[in-house]
Amino acid sequence: MQKPSDMFDRDFEWIQLGRFAADASPGATLGVVSGRRRQGKTFLLRALCQATGGFYFAADEAADGESLRRIGAALSAHLGTPAPLRFADWHEVTDALLALGRDRPVPVVIDEFPYLARANPSLPSVIQNAFGALRAEREESRTRLLLCGSALSFMGKLLAGGAALRGRAGLELVVHTLDYRLAARFWNVPDPVLAMKVHAIVGGTPAYRREFARDDTPAGGGDFDGWVQRTVLNPASPLFREARYLLSDEPDLRDVGLYHSVLAAIADGNRTRGGIASYLGRKSGDLAHPLNVLLDGGLLVREPDAFAGNRTTFRIAEPLITFYHAVMRPIWSDLEHTRDASRLWRLSQRRFSASVLGPHFEQLCRSWLLYYAAEETVGGVPVRVQTGVVHDAASRASHQLDVVAFGLADEAPEPVIAIGEVKWNEVMGVPHLDRLRHIRDLLAAQHRAGAARARLLCFSGAGFTEGLWGEAARSADVLLVGPGELYGG
Repeated sequence: MQKPSDMFDRDFEWIQLGRFAADASPGATLGVVSGRRRQGKTFLLRALCQATGGFYFAADEAADGESLRRIGAALSAHLGTPAPLRFADWHEVTDALLALGRDRPVPVVIDEFPYLARANPSLPSVIQNAFGALRAEREESRTRLLLCGSALSFMGKLLAGGAALRGRAGLELVVHTLDYRLAARFWNVPDPVLAMKVHAIVGGTPAYRREFARDDTPAGGGDFDGWVQRTVLNPASPLFREARYLLSDEPDLRDVGLYHSVLAAIADGNRTRGGIASYLGRKSGDLAHPLNVLLDGGLLVREPDAFAGNRTTFRIAEPLITFYHAVMRPIWSDLEHTRDASRLWRLSQRRFSASVLGPHFEQLCRSWLLYYAAEETVGGVPVRVQTGVVHDAASRASHQLDVVAFGLADEAPEPVIAIGEVKWNEVMGVPHLDRLRHIRDLLAAQHRAGAARARLLCFSGAGFTEGLWGEAARSADVLLVGPGELYGG
């Protein structure tokens, strides 16, 4: 099945959906497709149905009775019946959908499934019963039913634990955002520094270029400030309010103000539970629920310390939310009422560099090491890349490592194969390398597996001194990485 010519990447997702839809095995099967909104799930599923003659239905936020009428009308139009089909309940709907696959494998898509389940919480159980073992309607059908949704907290629980559909799905596909290299190609930004800046604001969400920015991309490094003002800081652009709307996709978010405050604390650099609590003036225990809701919704990522798994930090998963809280929210009223955001953007450069670009560059460096760095470059196959704190008992000091890479090992513990430091806006020199050598010695003294031979990585967005280049040329265990290597090496 040929992928549509106007679909960028998504080769893996298209192949998986095609295999599921074309499976000729007897018996109806169930699949679940999830992912953050704006990632192209609907485009994928509509294209799948168009290519195979399948049935596609997009739910709305509506009362249960109206949804029954709408899906009856949609199914009638698909079948070409002279009058709309009338269904008394979802049991009748599921049997009608199973009947579509009596003659051949056919994909049947219910998009925005959480809207239907919110209006009728028994719907997952109805589908469970329809797909029951030895049930004739299922056994005689080859319908490939795909349930799709963007509310990650809901979709994640659909197949978990004691959920009604647990163990029923033959496909569980998550449509992720484009990674940073793919995003650079998608936005047509070949300059690595510019690509990193663009990604630090809009991430890898396809719709932000096509629909939201209307294909407005920076013409070059000199156009970056103008592009920011034309798009994300422009009150007439959908990108302007998008970060505020992202939280509304999650049905478990009740006190939206509290969740915005938690995200603001993290964007301000308070990444531990205690730091967030101090920022909000609350007890640490009070944050368990909002943090878990944000984690379940895919808005936050929990990151354990490389050397102390019980010590964790939190990172905002969506770059646009970080940009909103670090840059836009503090001056929101001014942005809403200005006709020229250039002055406000100029005054926000310090926050943008420190709270957005710096942390984002660190994350891209860890992603590069995990997914793109060659084995011979880092001295092994990285299986885990994290941040970590190394304690120096002799001097009663602690040293933060921006990058700690653990390699593949047949037996525990995993060896440390590389450690690194990241500086976005600072030229790195020999003192930075000396610090890494000292930390490596500390790890070796603590008998950390592999530490004595760990590679030393310096990542900088501003470059390296001649002295550091000389050290790297003389030492096979020293590697210097800049934006060019992140995007092309």
